[in-house]
Amino acid sequence: MTETFKAGAWESDDPRDEVARLRDQLRHFRAQSRNRPLVAEAQGILRERYRLADAETAFALMQDASQRFNVRLRTLATGIVRLERPQDRADQWFPGRIRHPAPTLDTLAIDDAAHVPRGAVLGAVLSQTLAVTGTHMGNVQIGDHAAGGLWLEKHTGLSEDFVDFFDFVGGEGTSCAQAAKDMTQVTVRDVATAPVFAEDARRTILEAGSRSAHSVPLVAGGRCLGMVSAHFERPIQELHAAQLRALEHTGREVGRWLAWYDRTVVLDALEHLHALARDPATRRARRR
Repeated sequence: MTETFKAGAWESDDPRDEVARLRDQLRHFRAQSRNRPLVAEAQGILRERYRLADAETAFALMQDASQRFNVRLRTLATGIVRLERPQDRADQWFPGRIRHPAPTLDTLAIDDAAHVPRGAVLGAVLSQTLAVTGTHMGNVQIGDHAAGGLWLEKHTGLSEDFVDFFDFVGGEGTSCAQAAKDMTQVTVRDVATAPVFAEDARRTILEAGSRSAHSVPLVAGGRCLGMVSAHFERPIQELHAAQLRALEHTGREVGRWLAWYDRTVVLDALEHLHALARDPATRRARRR
């Protein structure tokens, strides 16, 4: 989910605020319905694995780890479902894990790369990309290899319909999907004529006021871990070589950090969850 409810919208008499409130509510329910099956599966695994009292306890333990390590609940649920389960009665889920220092984020002017939240990094890479390309519209996506696509995480300057339509992008029909597949930057000079787009995607982008776009994959270890895209109000030519070099460097730097985050911060959160679930004193926890 990329937006939250707007404070005060419930009390306003302005019809536009009511429309905005309903849009936010719909997006909230859509995100819940999207995440619910995955979270429920993770709850079931935790109940069976640790002999927890009920699903509520499993959720509360996930919530504690999510808040303590500032890791999205969906991310934790994905790890619970997809990672190899810990050995029976093992004190640690990931014994012998080697911890590496966080990669630098010099191009984003972030000093404490080991402790910055993922959302702040994604916001910074979006701002940096828009500054390099000289536009005010853009978005950041995170890759989901199991689902075979990209989830929208951050955006600015784009319409509500754009955000709704591109909440999840599959493996084809968009320039960002092409950039993810090829793991290289993709420039769309004119959205209206570019063959890379499926027609419904093309229509949504044009209606959002974007006539051209440039996508930069966030890559590490031969994988695309995310995507940052800039959108422009007019058709463009190719970006300058200096811009392409700067964007590629940023994409690789942030890609390395995302890979580190997945194998360090996320695993730390799961290790904490494992310790909580094994402790009899926390087996009847309740969500906050």
